[in-house]
Amino acid sequence: MDQKTYKLRQHFAPYVRNFIFGVEDSLVSTVGLLSGIAIAGVAQHIILLTGLILIFVEAFSMGVGSLLSEHSAEKYLKGREVSFARALPASAVMFISYFLSGFIPLFPYLVLDVSTAFPTSIAVSLFALFLLGLAGGKFLHVNVLRSSFEMLIIGGVAVIIGAVVRNLVPNLIG
Repeated sequence: MDQKTYKLRQHFAPYVRNFIFGVEDSLVSTVGLLSGIAIAGVAQHIILLTGLILIFVEAFSMGVGSLLSEHSAEKYLKGREVSFARALPASAVMFISYFLSGFIPLFPYLVLDVSTAFPTSIAVSLFALFLLGLAGGKFLHVNVLRSSFEMLIIGGVAVIIGAVVRNLVPNLIG
């Protein structure tokens, strides 16, 4: 890789990192939570409210967390205080990617009954993760299938965790 390409990649690395992290974390967290509470049999409006709260709170938290971590990394590299200005665009990518992606698993609960929305939400979220892996693999010039299936497996594990916790908690709290 030549120096010009390296510098360009170095410049865009925080944006790529925050985009992939934001989309992946939003899909995985949201589908995991929604699956867990849908399995518990709560009312649809509770599922929607919980999903909306999660998306808004987590998008803000992830955006701010990205801002602080990118800013800290910049201070570390420079060895002195620096403005938040350089960290702000990458953290905005985190916020926006998390916020928008959270609606992918939530949308089926807006338009379908819970019994249909539950598997649909899981399916569209896993498909979105697969597509993220596919796009990421192509963009990063790595094995596209491996990247796609890594993302897909991560999402599947989140759904399983939601179901396991839902089944364990009633036994633990009586």
